[in-house]
Amino acid sequence: MSQIQRKAVALVSGGLDSMLAVRVIQEQGIHVEGINFYTGFCVEGHTHAIRKRDQGKDKRNNALWVAEQLGIKLHIIDIVEEYKDVLLNPKHGYGANMNPCLDCKIFMVHKALEWAEQHGFDFIITGEVIGQRPMSQRKDTLPVVARESGAHDRLLRPLCAKNLPPTLPEREGWVEREKLYDFSGRTRKPQMALAARLGFSDYASPAGGCCFLTDEAYSRKLVDLWQARGRREYEMDDIMLLKVGRHIRPAPHYKLIVGREEGENNFLEGYRKQFVHLRCTSHTGPLVLLDGEANEDDLLLAARITARYSKGHTAEQVTVQVTGLDGVSRELAVAPLPPDELKPEWHL
Repeated sequence: MSQIQRKAVALVSGGLDSMLAVRVIQEQGIHVEGINFYTGFCVEGHTHAIRKRDQGKDKRNNALWVAEQLGIKLHIIDIVEEYKDVLLNPKHGYGANMNPCLDCKIFMVHKALEWAEQHGFDFIITGEVIGQRPMSQRKDTLPVVARESGAHDRLLRPLCAKNLPPTLPEREGWVEREKLYDFSGRTRKPQMALAARLGFSDYASPAGGCCFLTDEAYSRKLVDLWQARGRREYEMDDIMLLKVGRHIRPAPHYKLIVGREEGENNFLEGYRKQFVHLRCTSHTGPLVLLDGEANEDDLLLAARITARYSKGHTAEQVTVQVTGLDGVSRELAVAPLPPDELKPEWHL
């Protein structure tokens, strides 16, 4: 082995695979630091922290937690703006939903390579395993990631390295190939067994992933947002609001975001000055944001939907306060919309 301590930068998602990949390389005397890229679509614990019913769920940032367990420095890098082009114009297309997984991995490895070259690191490691993910981790796509990211053989995948040609760190003797692994397929049992051998008993769900773009419901709402605006673009507020509340579109030109409980209502409060919003004054009920342009008939329907989700949903009449973007409020006395008039196709 070389007497110079080599340095590797690891893509740390917070999942089990990247955790194991780092430890395997650390055990060969390599100095490892982690990178976690913030796209805006992976905010662990965000909805758990908002919703009251989820208060008991884990709210930790798994990437930070993993870095702490491994004893490594973690660099969290904001790529929100740069990532827009990856999402909007993926060369390799989308997965089952709006997830551009292959382009995403290429982009992140490329960014890690730039970081490595700027900071004097020798190679890059990831927790990728052949056959584990249908789009980005196939035998035919792993070489694409290495080639199109520019990392080439400076990209080492410790968990499946024995199934791939030797990389630069292996050929140069920086790491011993025999101490790497040959995992493949969808099963996580080998990783879980390795975790036990390495002394890890607490880790994020082995088959987990925090990217909302892989979620069908979230992707549907994102596509709806683009269709309604007539352009494919988004801001951070859009990303956050798509995760919260019921999204109901009674007409192409506007939709309603209805808080489902106290935690979501409190969260939506932070956005009420940016939207026309509605709330019941005669009964307990949700805060409702109106996204789009609404005429008087639209506002009346929106008020009836607001009343439908209030404690007064069985009352003959409910008073709903409507506040415009100018901050001026007025009250409408409406009959709550009957459940059978709330069309299923309105729900996003």
